[in-house]
Amino acid sequence: MNERSLDPSQLGDNREEKKDLDAQVYTGAADWEAVEARQEETHRALKSRQISMIAIGGAVGTGLIIGSGSSLARSGPGSLFISYIVMGAVCLSVMLALGEMSTRFPSKKGFAGHATRCVDPAFGFATAVIYLCKYLITSPNQIVAGSLIIAYWAPDINKAVWVTIFIVLVVAINLLGIKWFGEVEFWLSFIKILTLTGLILMGLIIDLGGVKGQERLGFRYWKNGQAFKAWKTTGDLGRFLGFFNALVLALFAYGGTELVAVTTGEAKNPRKAVPAAVKKTFYRVAFFYVIGVLIIGMIVDSHSPLLAQAAKKGTAGGASASPFVVAINAAGIDALPSIVNACLILFTFSAANSDQYICSRTLYGMALDGNAPRIFTKCNKRGLPWVSFIFTGSFMLLAYLVSSNDALTIFNYFVNSLTLFLGLAWVSILASYIAFQRGLKAQGISRDSLPYKAPLQPYLSYFGLFLICLVCFFKGFDAFMPFDTKSFVTNYIGIPVYFLSYFGYKFSRGTKIVKLHEMNLVDGAREFDDIMDEDDEEDSHYKSLPLKHKIIYHIKNW
Repeated sequence: MNERSLDPSQLGDNREEKKDLDAQVYTGAADWEAVEARQEETHRALKSRQISMIAIGGAVGTGLIIGSGSSLARSGPGSLFISYIVMGAVCLSVMLALGEMSTRFPSKKGFAGHATRCVDPAFGFATAVIYLCKYLITSPNQIVAGSLIIAYWAPDINKAVWVTIFIVLVVAINLLGIKWFGEVEFWLSFIKILTLTGLILMGLIIDLGGVKGQERLGFRYWKNGQAFKAWKTTGDLGRFLGFFNALVLALFAYGGTELVAVTTGEAKNPRKAVPAAVKKTFYRVAFFYVIGVLIIGMIVDSHSPLLAQAAKKGTAGGASASPFVVAINAAGIDALPSIVNACLILFTFSAANSDQYICSRTLYGMALDGNAPRIFTKCNKRGLPWVSFIFTGSFMLLAYLVSSNDALTIFNYFVNSLTLFLGLAWVSILASYIAFQRGLKAQGISRDSLPYKAPLQPYLSYFGLFLICLVCFFKGFDAFMPFDTKSFVTNYIGIPVYFLSYFGYKFSRGTKIVKLHEMNLVDGAREFDDIMDEDDEEDSHYKSLPLKHKIIYHIKNW
């Protein structure tokens, strides 16, 4: 049965879904009237370019610039490159699944709302809890990273000073409201793109022998068995473990791209903004990550003592811990390390800023879904869910643990669990999408009726779900070589949290798994024909611009 053939009186029966549509009011007979958002709701003010940039801001932190060095040192350039391609395909499956579900149901509840609708309310709760846990830790972790990077220049100043500055700026930008937040995050992420482009070009110049006194490198470090390094043990098993470890680190690096679905509830026109943001986000992140790690593997020797020292330093080493800077120093190029360090500070601040936004909206979505106290749905006149923001923002205070080495060590145990939290969130997204597809089929609704029909689906989602489950289950294999209790707990603590959340909610609320033929595929599946099309307005405005402003427009919307 096609949704368009439904009786109009069937639409909008769910009061909660009606309330969720802050920029629209249902007036009957499937008509929608554009009105201002009510004070107690978040506002739809994000443009497509801002949504994709917010996703990049959350995804592109220090994972590529610094974290790739550890992966290269352990696994070799070949394993590093292939792992980013494979995990990039998994990331694509997640993004396409979100694109279809979020345009069909552009809800403020995020993808946890999809899990509630398509699988089980208990599954939606577990999804939200695991994702909230991730961002409660990620945001202060980015602030810690930023303070450690600044210490590259000012090692004698207490790092708590820089933590305070970071927190104040993050709070201030979020308090400005979604419109200003989106614009600030757009330009911060734009600087990230320029920085990554510059580093990739610099790496290519170094590789091709463009630096005076530096000979051409080509693929020198891929030859003579160097492409695939053994890790933890020798031989073929060691090389396989090296590759698998690179997969785990690649998963962490791609984390954040899925937050496009969380911004859906504040998009001006989800029908066009979300699919555009999905494609832009994936292509940008995949391009910079895949090309970036390829270049890193070409210009840095995985057996280099300098790389080993950089990988050991991690974020605390600032720019000196980056494999790009290792190559720059080897080529004898002065001044660039300081420039890279300054850019890394912006990287971590942008990531902390967008992470805090997503964290507060995740809690807000939980409250809308009935999985958290209703007080967390309260918003101010700027559309900021201020109660949720106060609660999640308080966790940024954990960043002050950077002042004590012992306390920071304990905090890092929590940080080590982030990859699993992310992987379980992706599992939930793909499982929800597969259930969504089965529900469409069971109810005779064609995929052609969807506002956005993604390619390669649902087959790509089955592939992504299988691989991400495999990575999540075996990601802590190094904890058994030999067995380390602390490493085991930090690698797998997310799994009991996930299942306890699911079964605890299920038994306390008595929820049932959603039957395919009873799945609610009507409420919230809005039609957009009567909504003022922001993109049409932009097209008309674009045609009236002079050439110079047209060029600027294309740069902003790339």
